Amino acid sequence: MIPRHITGCLAQALADIPVVLINGARQTGKSTLVRSQEAVQKDRQYLTFDDPGVLAAAKRDPNGFIEALGSNTTLDEIQHVPELFPAIKMAVDRKREPGRFLLTGSANVLLLPKLSESLAGRMEVLTLWPFSQGEMAHQREDFIDTLFTEQVSWPSIREHKLQREEIFEKALVGGYPVVIERQEERRQAWFQSYLMTILQRDVQELSAIADLTAVPRLLAIAATRVGNLLNFADLSRTLGLNQSTLKRYFALLEMTFLVQLLQPWSTNLGQRVIHTPKVYLNDTGLLSHLLGLTLDRLKSDPALAGGALENFVLMELRKQGAWNKTQPNFFFWRTTSGQEVDIVLEDLAGRVVGVEVKASSTLGAKDVRGLDALAKAVGKKWIRGVVLYTGTETVPFSPNLHALPLPFLWTQLKINNR
Repeated sequence: MIPRHITGCLAQALADIPVVLINGARQTGKSTLVRSQEAVQKDRQYLTFDDPGVLAAAKRDPNGFIEALGSNTTLDEIQHVPELFPAIKMAVDRKREPGRFLLTGSANVLLLPKLSESLAGRMEVLTLWPFSQGEMAHQREDFIDTLFTEQVSWPSIREHKLQREEIFEKALVGGYPVVIERQEERRQAWFQSYLMTILQRDVQELSAIADLTAVPRLLAIAATRVGNLLNFADLSRTLGLNQSTLKRYFALLEMTFLVQLLQPWSTNLGQRVIHTPKVYLNDTGLLSHLLGLTLDRLKSDPALAGGALENFVLMELRKQGAWNKTQPNFFFWRTTSGQEVDIVLEDLAGRVVGVEVKASSTLGAKDVRGLDALAKAVGKKWIRGVVLYTGTETVPFSPNLHALPLPFLWTQLKINNR
């Protein structure tokens, strides 16, 4: 079993807060994690609502079900019984002890205000994404923490160099635990079955939908827009759905962790930036399945290669954000004059790092213009900018602006941080 880097965060949360929720897409390893002895106590009771009998008992009498549980209980796939949240709140208010309830969910309760508010101050939420590249290589990545270190001497990583094709191979596979063990043709069969289960079962359970074909079509079109601004008016015309229905369907894709939005960053509300989010998928293996991506297609289509690699980098950073000490918010930056930075990370102190992603193996001065412009816009809160690219050399453009080989994301680096 591949160890999950979030295990330590889970153990810490169980030690000091009554309710811990591990949420994330189906088949990312939530059930395996919460049943592992490395993460939880050996005597913890485990119940799953994928079991029809357990589900029926919980729905029949939510309060009685919770009252009958032991002191330390894991409830798997809690989204099937949302009526349990008020009962859990009452139980915690009567007896507040750390680690009393460990929950998992394949639907994002943070997008369900009534549910998340019912446990405000009583629950910590951790997100489990598909495997990171570091987890698969048994290396604990600290790239985000390094980015926010004031002074960094970036090393050479000649012993870990990857060719451009090898990097794209990793992106095409993605990180779903089941997928990384399969050959290419079997990956496609798994993703097809996986999406059918989510789109016809989970989505329908969250919100009754008359046209079951609309949501899969929306997901397929969202895949073609990866890394681009999400224009609901354009999508409405393409799918033949009104915008209110379209936005509701898109929210369901977000809720089941299939897609996510990246919001624009600005220094203030009055700045002239484009206030439309960009869209990404939760996994580049899923993206590859939906778009039929292959190494040959990526070689011949720079636009496809750039979008897939940007999605890959964003998700690797999001995964690392779960266990790095610095847990930044993620944005992008684009002005009406065309200046742009792919990914902007901002910590709680307002300090900013910019990350550009380039699918090419060579760079020029134009590739850092967006980072230079962002640095001027940020001012004193600017830490550094990096360009992650498919080349093999570390290139300094200035003391706080470097081009780095993309494997820096997951390689254990002996960084000289000061």
